[in-house]
Amino acid sequence: MLVPMETLQFHLPTDEGQDPPSISVVIPAYNEEHGIGPVLERIQQVMTDSGLTYEVIVVDDGSTDATAAQAEATGADVLRHAGNRGYGAALKTGIRHAQYDLICITDADGTYPNERIPDLLARLAQDDGCDMVVGARTGEKVSIPLVRRPAKWALGQLANLVVGEPIPDLNSGLRVFRRQAALRFFNLLPDGFSFTTTITLAMLSNGYMVGYVPINYHPRVGRSKIRPIQDTLDFAQLILRIALYFAPLKIFLPLSGILLLLAVAWGLFSRYVLGQLADVSTMVVAMGAVQVAVVGLLAELVNRRLPNYYREED
Repeated sequence: MLVPMETLQFHLPTDEGQDPPSISVVIPAYNEEHGIGPVLERIQQVMTDSGLTYEVIVVDDGSTDATAAQAEATGADVLRHAGNRGYGAALKTGIRHAQYDLICITDADGTYPNERIPDLLARLAQDDGCDMVVGARTGEKVSIPLVRRPAKWALGQLANLVVGEPIPDLNSGLRVFRRQAALRFFNLLPDGFSFTTTITLAMLSNGYMVGYVPINYHPRVGRSKIRPIQDTLDFAQLILRIALYFAPLKIFLPLSGILLLLAVAWGLFSRYVLGQLADVSTMVVAMGAVQVAVVGLLAELVNRRLPNYYREED
C-alpha cells in the first residue's frame, strides 16, 4: 500500500529497554568518485542522528577512478570486485557480507533522498507482516527523463498484470528489506540493473508483503550507466520470464485466448465473406490455442508443486 507523503508520521522504537533496529546499508558503486563522498557523509549523518546501529558497505564494482578511495575516506566498509560485474552482483556481494538482518540499498549517485531511510525502516518495523518497504518515486519532485517514462509505464502495467496488484514503483533503488527474505531468491536475482525489478516481482509473486513510501528523486551526479533502449528490452524480457516462472497462466491463457479469437474471426470471415467453410489454417490456429492453454496448465501445476526460491540451510 502506498501511503501519501503528507500522512507519514513514522517513529523508530524508543521505549525503555527496546533497542532501535540495526541495519546494513549496501551501496553498489561503479566510477562514482564525484558523487559518492557526499552521499556517504549524508547517510552517516542521518543514521547517527536517528540513533540507529548501522554499518555502511560500499561495493566497488571494478571502478577505474577514485571511487574506493573516496568511500574509504568516509569510514565506510569497502568491498572490491576485480572487474565490473554489474549492479545486481555488487548488491549480492554486499548483502552476503552484511552483519545485520535488515538491509537498505541505495545508489551512490545522489539521486535518492537518503534522509528518508529512517522512514522506510520505521514503516518496516511498525508493520510486522511487511518484508520489504520500497521508496516509491511518486513524490512532488521526481527527475525521471521524459524519454524513459513511456517504457517505464508500459513495463509497470505488465508487472501489475503478473502480480495482480498495482506496483507504485517497480525498480526503485532505495528500499529496506529483510536479509533472509532476499537470500531465498538469490538464485533468481540477476547481476545487472534488473535486480530490483526481480526482487519486487519475486516477493509479490510468492506472497510476501511489500509496502511503499513516496519519495522524491533527484538528478544524478555524474554519468548514467543505463542504456535506455537495451535496458528497456531487457526489463521487458525479465518481466516475461518472471511471469512464466511464477504465474505462467497469466501469460499462456491470454495468448491462448488471442489465438482462439483469431481462429474464430478467420472462420467467420471465410464463411460469410469468402463464402467457404473454414480451411485447415483455422483448425491449426484453434488447435494451437488449445495446446498453449494445456502447456500453461502444466506449467502452473509444476510451479505449484516445486519451490521457486532458494532455501538457505540452517
